[in-house]
Amino acid sequence: MDEPNTDVIQGTLDMLILKTLSLEPMHAFGITRRIEQISRGVFKVNPGSLLTALQRLERGGWLDAEWCRTANSRRARVYRLTRAGKKQLESETADWSRRVSAIARLLRAET
Repeated sequence: MDEPNTDVIQGTLDMLILKTLSLEPMHAFGITRRIEQISRGVFKVNPGSLLTALQRLERGGWLDAEWCRTANSRRARVYRLTRAGKKQLESETADWSRRVSAIARLLRAET
């Protein structure tokens, strides 16, 4: 039997990052762990994709980041949502809900 696909759905990584950071500021590894934890292992985030997305979101003004010391005295870049990021999350969430509803209607369609 094939392993289930654990890739994040194309086009949703930014939304998942924004949602995760709406809960609390955190570093990249924490974001990855939280997405995997909340999705109960359904989604695994590729570290390279995550870093690229974080850079893109920061350039877009949706995230702020600063270097901090972690509990085990390591340096980590901690990301937090900006006001613009909160608005972007609302917009992406509404768009996602609209698309999910459309897909559900299509899957319920009968001949």
